[in-house]
Amino acid sequence: MTTFILSLLISFWGTFISIKLLKPLAIKCRLVDKPNERKIHIGEIPLIGGVSVYFGFFMSLILMEQKNTISLKYFMIATGVMLLIGLLDDKYNLSVRFRMFCQLIAASIMMFSENLKIDYLGNILFFGTIQLDWFAVPFTYLAIIGAINMFNMVDGIDGLIGGLTLSTVLSLAFLFLLDGQFCQSWICLTLITALFPFLLFNLTNTDHPKLKKIFMGDAGSMFLGFSVVWLLAIGTQGTEASFKPVTALWIISIPLMDMAGVIIRRRKNGKSPFKPDRDHLHHIFMNAGFTSRQTLLFITGLSLLISAVGIFLERAEIPEIISFVLFLLVFGSYLFLVKRVRYSIRVLKLIKPIIEFNQYIFKGLF
Repeated sequence: MTTFILSLLISFWGTFISIKLLKPLAIKCRLVDKPNERKIHIGEIPLIGGVSVYFGFFMSLILMEQKNTISLKYFMIATGVMLLIGLLDDKYNLSVRFRMFCQLIAASIMMFSENLKIDYLGNILFFGTIQLDWFAVPFTYLAIIGAINMFNMVDGIDGLIGGLTLSTVLSLAFLFLLDGQFCQSWICLTLITALFPFLLFNLTNTDHPKLKKIFMGDAGSMFLGFSVVWLLAIGTQGTEASFKPVTALWIISIPLMDMAGVIIRRRKNGKSPFKPDRDHLHHIFMNAGFTSRQTLLFITGLSLLISAVGIFLERAEIPEIISFVLFLLVFGSYLFLVKRVRYSIRVLKLIKPIIEFNQYIFKGLF
């Protein structure tokens, strides 16, 4: 227990100290996010959240010598590639093709260093277990690139990528713990702890004398997206899998559905799927009159609720095909609602008083 608590303290303070040290360096190097027509924040915000979380997280794992759990060396290299490319993208706005090429490199490190591929999908259809075999490699590439970009897409308001990552990784920690995989659960909790200092700075007011705001940046969203898909692969693949592949869909549901909805709308309007706009789930909430904090509270709570449903279905040993059909119903309902934005806004306005009441109850936090 002492070792566990010590690792969490190292993770928290490693991130916190990294933020304090990197902020002036980021400002000096102009690694900042400037407001524009899509970004309505005030002033130039340092983009060092992802780097700081990376340092705090791996500092804890290295110092506590967790080297035999998830191939720490290769994990650090692959996520380090994502972090570096994200930093360059934050600074120089790299092309989509170059970013995707580097994502493929990181994915290759994951797959071929430890033979960690998404090969088993379970019995989610009516004709038995699905084993991808030769298609496992291209499918894993698609899954990794999708996960990286869906976490990048949800990073639109203060705290949202942190809140959704917390929801996903907390669910993973719980599933690993229930299966007796204590090392993997420990690593998930270490990552969660590393996120807390980022949220502390990210959710502060810009005029706070000591806690000046920071953003996660593309470096952070790429690092977190890749870390999540790596942990999901560990949890669902191999002879020691901790949970069914279909359960993974439930615990990444909000980023997955948001990305799918945005891509469908952009393609329908003849736009590139990678062209930024204001069609995300959090934008719908904002258009309905919700504040940024109310939007964060609702979406994070919804993510936790959907994840809890997936975990319940997993632990109740509900057949995979039923779990998959139920997920498709949730997915289809989401796409139906976001396709009819005006109707969705009217519905959200009806539940807004509930959110405001919860915000009043927890006003010390929100």
